[in-house]
Parts: sequence; structure tokens; C-alpha cells
Amino acid sequence: MKMDNFHLTVVFGILMWGCCSARVVKVSPGPLIRVEGQPVSIRCDVYEYSGPREQDFEWMMSRDTSAVRLKIISTFDNSYSHPSLSKRVASGDISVARLEDNKVELKIAEVKSLDAGLYWCQTPSTDSVISGNYEAQVQLIVIPNTLSVSPQTLPQEVPEGSDITLSCNVTRVLTHPTYLSVTWLLKTATTSEEILTFGPQGGVTTGAKFARRYADGGIRLVPGKNGVFELVISRVMTSNDGTYECNGTEWTHENENGGKWIKIVESTKEMGTVKVIPTGQSLSVKTTSSSPSPLLSPGDTLTLLCSVGASNLQALALEVTWLAGDRDIITMERSGVVISNTSSSTVQGKRGEASLERTGAGEYRLSVRGVGEEDGGEYTCRVRAFIDKGGKSAGGGGRWHMAAEKKSSAVTVKVSQIKPNFTLTLEPTLNPLMTAEPTELACLVSNIAHLPLGGRLGVTWEYTTLPGAGGGPQTSHHIGSLDGNGNLLPGSTYSDRLKSGALSLTRVQPNTFKLRILRTQEIDMGQYSCTVSAWSASSHGDLVKTTEYKSSAVTVRWDTKRPTLNVMAKRIREASVGGATFEMSCIVSLENLGEAGYSVLIQSQESLESNVRTIMTLSPDNVLQHGGATDPNRRDSLVLAKSGPAEFRFRLAGVQLSDRGFYWCDITAWTKQQPGQTWTRATSAESNKVRIDFQENGPSFSIAIHSDDTSVYPSTTAKMECSLSVSGSSPKTDDLAYEVRWFFTRLRGGQTTNQVASVDRFGVVKAEARNSSSEISVERRDTHSYLLNIFGTQDSDSGEYFCVATPWYLSASTGAWTQAGELTSSRVFLTVQFAVWDSLQLPLLYGASASLGVGLFSLVLGLICAQCCCRNTAHTPRSRNKLMDLEMD
Repeated sequence: MKMDNFHLTVVFGILMWGCCSARVVKVSPGPLIRVEGQPVSIRCDVYEYSGPREQDFEWMMSRDTSAVRLKIISTFDNSYSHPSLSKRVASGDISVARLEDNKVELKIAEVKSLDAGLYWCQTPSTDSVISGNYEAQVQLIVIPNTLSVSPQTLPQEVPEGSDITLSCNVTRVLTHPTYLSVTWLLKTATTSEEILTFGPQGGVTTGAKFARRYADGGIRLVPGKNGVFELVISRVMTSNDGTYECNGTEWTHENENGGKWIKIVESTKEMGTVKVIPTGQSLSVKTTSSSPSPLLSPGDTLTLLCSVGASNLQALALEVTWLAGDRDIITMERSGVVISNTSSSTVQGKRGEASLERTGAGEYRLSVRGVGEEDGGEYTCRVRAFIDKGGKSAGGGGRWHMAAEKKSSAVTVKVSQIKPNFTLTLEPTLNPLMTAEPTELACLVSNIAHLPLGGRLGVTWEYTTLPGAGGGPQTSHHIGSLDGNGNLLPGSTYSDRLKSGALSLTRVQPNTFKLRILRTQEIDMGQYSCTVSAWSASSHGDLVKTTEYKSSAVTVRWDTKRPTLNVMAKRIREASVGGATFEMSCIVSLENLGEAGYSVLIQSQESLESNVRTIMTLSPDNVLQHGGATDPNRRDSLVLAKSGPAEFRFRLAGVQLSDRGFYWCDITAWTKQQPGQTWTRATSAESNKVRIDFQENGPSFSIAIHSDDTSVYPSTTAKMECSLSVSGSSPKTDDLAYEVRWFFTRLRGGQTTNQVASVDRFGVVKAEARNSSSEISVERRDTHSYLLNIFGTQDSDSGEYFCVATPWYLSASTGAWTQAGELTSSRVFLTVQFAVWDSLQLPLLYGASASLGVGLFSLVLGLICAQCCCRNTAHTPRSRNKLMDLEMD
């Protein structure tokens, strides 16, 4: 019983394994409808098989419902084919192609009607267990080729902008459920592009280059009856040149993979080659005058006609513009909107009032009312032809393409008018002889005739460089002009100079104009001319230029010599005693330079070999500054001022001994091209030197320094006294004061000195910052003695010390404080010693005391130990045996 259950389980497992891995053979779902003479392919796949990966296939067919099968072809047996099919297999008309190990495809190059029937695909078994299906069948239906494509012939030439209709008749005999599609193509020399495809089931697809145009309505499909299809291309362009073709295709719909369309036969026919004639070839523009006379008088009306012709005129949108010379005066846009440009003012004034209207197909009329002389000239009509890229159904589309542009021949219009005439004279009224001098030119108008009532004159000034100036060709520049209303119109090059006033254009009288350059520069040398224009009132009441005359040129130039400057200094007031006032005048003489500004430096030096000091400066803009050598307390005593156009005065009040020396002026000449600009240096010079030299019979001073002790120990106080003495006419104590400074150098006779402390003549003490930790004070013992104290001296305080004093005394002759000469004392060398014995006294005393105390303590301790701890009261007599006693000891 148990064995039976085991066998049943094994059998059930085998059956289940076989069910899960059953072979599946699959062919294309049918029925397959194909057209006689066309290629056919039937695919066969096998799945869920065992054995080798590569499977073999056998194809058979049956032409009727009988069970007789004809062997067609095999993938492993070359002799497999039925004799009736072997020749077709050998010729390749029937073949089998392996797509993959388990996929093949039966191919018939040209299917015949006798090939209709059932087709079987078989796979020999390679499975260990027979399970599933090993063959599959599909029905092939072969229908005759009844597809007919009949296009209508196209015209060889089509005007740009017109429509062309591509008509094509596509039919077939319906015996089985097949579908039709029609495709139009445009073939050029290099490419073939699809325009539109309709079908196979009512759908429409467009080529990439025609999708936008189809969406705009420029391409329209018009399905007809009885297989007639029409494709209308609106507003053709030159890019539509080429050969047009019509393609008809018959389709069948199969259910494989959810359903797909299979093309079973197609036919393409040429419709013809179309040449699109550009609009420019047929566009014509002609201008005629409808005025009674070619010569008009001021105030008349000018009428001109513009006639436009084209082979496709009805398909064009025209933009018509009338031009006077090269200037647009009025335009009618393609939408019919008229834009007039005659209202904008020009240099010549305003033109007559223009209007433009369309009088018929391609006919446009220009009218200019109230013409003046400025309306004379050549008139042309310019036409721009536009074609709408969008189709009619899109309402114009709004995408315009300019197909052509053409101008008519010019029509000359003359307006008679008597022009004013006059005589011009240009003469210089101010001619510069050197740089920075003014220039003035007068333009005189005389013999004025035919200037109408209310007419005015205007002027234009021009400048031309001298021949060969700068090595280049002559160039002309527009300086500026005054129009009939007196408005100033500056040239771009001279605009800044005119605005600043460095250059001016004026009308001094109704018939006299002047050009004035305030400071003429070398770049202004050249030729100048004036052009005077006559302005008259037009029919609109505006001033318009009627005529103009140009004067002969006037040359402005001078010898460009280098400017020279001479300065002479002379003494105005001499200071013979201290406290007096010194005054000096510097007179400037300038050559080869016009108007200029001056800067002045007052300089001095004690002797001809000493350093130069700047006392005061005066800028060209009269800004006064004091130099670094000026005592701030004496600035009120210094005066520098401009006393004339080229004269400057320097005054020094209350001279002192320190003021003795040489004084002179250093003067620089500066120029400006125009107001507001910066000064430009021209030249400079120094004057002769004026000396201040007087003898002051005042007191004589001497100085000395001494110290009670020049060798001190550290942390003690060192004192050095600076003593001054006075002899001669000794002033009172209250009339005498000293400025004293102490200096220090580390090395004997060293050059590097540092200021230690100072006391000014008012008693203010200042101690300088030092690296040493010692402190310094200054003590005034009496009028002539000053003491320097160094507390807590350190080794870094060793070095040479000396004092410098500047005596001040109240002069009896001048009543002013006078500074005497600076006095320098001799030098004292201070030594901060290192006291070796004093430093060792206390350490030695402490060491000896400690040693003696330790020795006494050791002695006493030994005696105590000997008496108390080592004493033996029982005496043992020494044995006579000395050796034994010694050993015992």
C-alpha cells in the first residue's frame, strides 16, 4: 500500500513537470491578406522546450481544405521540399531565414495566387517528455493587385503667392477588408520630402517641414468622391519648386501585438515638375506726375501716381513708400495704415503736408499741399510685396514673407523761388601773437538782397587744420551754429568749450556774427570759415533755410616760441635790528605766453651751503599755505600777497637772529585751456636772493655740565647739572628764559643720540620714553641751573650725557622776545658700577656663621654622647698578653 502511494506521487510529479514545461509553437495570427506579386514573410517561434538551444523547423502548406500537405522547406533537410516547390526553393523565391535559435521566418519573394492556403510550421521533438504543441498553422489569402494611382498633371510654372491643387485618384477592387492611403511628396535635386499622408483609416500626418504650414491652413486636404483626393497648397513660395509625386498604398490590419497596419502594396506616380516664378520677376513699379506743369510755385499742390503691376497681384499685400531723395516722406503699410514723416523738423525746415491714398488695384496717389522750395527734388515710389505664409482658412495666418522690393524711376520736381543773396567778409578783430591770448573773428554780411519780410540770418562756423599739421591730412570740424531763431547748436568737438564760456558764438548785430576764443591754444591754430544761411517763413509759418554762402578761410597762427619767465626780487624794507620788519617784492616778467596764473614759493637758507627751507606758498588760485620750516607761533608775522598783475610781496615782522639768511621767490607760470579745467604748468624760474643780516648787541651765553659723582652703583640716584651763564648786557631775570634738552648716547663719542628729557622756556617738562626701568626728573634750581635726576640707576643708564640750551631774552631795543643761538655742553660719561665686595659681604658672613654654629653643635653633641652613652664604670685590667688584648679590643 505504501509503495502504491509512492508510485502515484512520482507519476503526479512527472505529469506536473511536464505541464509546466510544455512546448509551444507559435506563428503569425491569421488570416494573412497579401497582394499577388508582393513579398510575404511568415514568422514561427518555439518556446518552453528542452534539448539543444537551436531548434529546427519544417514548413508545409495545403492549397485546399483537404488534408494533403505539401512540404515546403526545412532548416535541416535540403531535400525536404515537394517536387512542385523545389525549383522555387532552389531559386530563392521561397526561403527560410533564422532570426534566433528558436525563431525563423518563411519568405516568399513574389507571392502567387496558387500560394494561397494553410501553412504549417512544425518543430521536431527534442523533449524528454512529449508535451504541448509541435506545430501551428496560419491561413494566407492572396488577392490580385488592383491598386490604381492616377494623378492629375500639374502646370509647369506657377506665380509666387498663388495656389496649386495636387489631385490624385487612388482606387482598388475591394474583395477582402483592405484599406487605402494617399501620400503627396515633393522631390528636389537632393531630397524627397513628405508633404502629407491621408489614411489608411482617416488619419492625417504631415512632413516635418510642412507641419507648421498645415497647422496654419496653408495646406488643405480635400477628399473627393470615387477615390479622388486633392491637396491644396496656398500661397506657394520659391521654396516650393520641385517635382511632385502621388503615392497610393493598400493596407491590411492584423491583430498581432494588439493590432498593427501592414503595407501590402503601393504605387507612386509623378505629377509633374513645378517652377514657382518669383514675384520680383513680374513686379513692376512706375511713377507718373499728374500735375499740370513740371515746374511748381510755392504753395502749389504736387500730385504723383505710383502704378504697381504683378502677375499675382491679387495674392500680394503691398507696402508703398514715397521718397524724396533718400528720405521717406509717407508710407502706406500693407494693412492700409498711412504713416507720414513730413511733420518731423529737419535742418532745412518742414516739408509740405503729404497724403497718400489708394485709388485702385495697384494704384497709389501722393499729394503734397503747400509745397516750398525744400519740396523740390527727385521723387521715387518704393514697393514691398508681402505674401502670407498662412492659408486662407487661417484668416491670413499673420506670418508674412517679403517676396520682393522694387523702386520706380525718379521723377524730378522743381519749385521755383527767388533766393536771397548777399556778400560775406570774414576778418580777424583780435589776432593772437602767442599762446593763451584771445582770438576774435567777425563774419560780416553785406549787400543783402531778396530776403523776404520776416527772414533771418544764421551762421555756421568751421575749423580746418593747417596743411601738414601733425603729419596727417587736413581735417575739418564743425564748431557750432546759430539757426534762424538764434538757437546755439554746438559741434560735438567744441561742445564743452562752448558750455564753459572758453569759446563763444554771438550775433552782435543782425548782419554781424563773432567767434571768440578766450585763451587760444596751439591746437586752435588753423583755418576758420563762416557759412551764413538765409531763413524764410514757410507756408506753415516755420522758418526754413532757403540759401547759404560760405566765406573764404582766415588763417590763425603765430610763432610758437617757448615761454620764458624772469623773476626779480628787491628789498622794500630792510631789517637792520632785531624785531624790525623785513619786506621783499618779486616782480615777474613773462614772454611768449599770454594770460597766465602764478604760484609762488618763498624760500630761504641760512647760508649758501645750507639746506633750503620753504617759508610760504601761494597757489594760482590764491590759496596761501605755510611751509614746514615756519614756527606755528610766528605765522601771524608772515604775509605773502599779490600786489599787482605780476608782482608779489613777502613781509616778515619782528625778525630774530634765527631769521638771518637769504630769501628769494620761486615762481611758476600756469595756464588754463578753458575755465573749470585744471592748471597746466608752462614754465618756472627763481629770483635773485635777498639777505637779512643784522647784528644784535645782546647778551652772550655759555653752557656747562657737571656731575658730583660720575660713577654710581645700581639702584642709586645720579645727578647731572646743566649750568648757563650770561655776560655782556645781561637782561633782567624776568626777561630771560631757557629751553634745555638732555641727550644720551651709549658709547663714548657715539653719533647715535637719544633725547632723554626737555623743559621749554615756559617750564613745561617732558620725559621721553626709555627702555630702562629707572625714572627721570628735571629740576630747575634757579634761573641758570637745571638738574637732571636719574632714580634707581641701571646698567643700561651707563653712557655719555650732554645738554643743549636755547636762550630767549626780551630785547630792550625791539621789545620782543629774541631767540639766541643754540648752545651745546661738553659730555659727561656716567658709569653704573657692579660692587663685587659689597655684593659678597653678606653671603660670606652668613656662610661663616653657619659653619661655626654647625661645628660647635657637633662638638657639644660628641661630648654628650661620650659622657652619657659610652661610659664603663667596671674597669677590667689589661692582660699582659698584648696580642690577645688587641684582638679583644
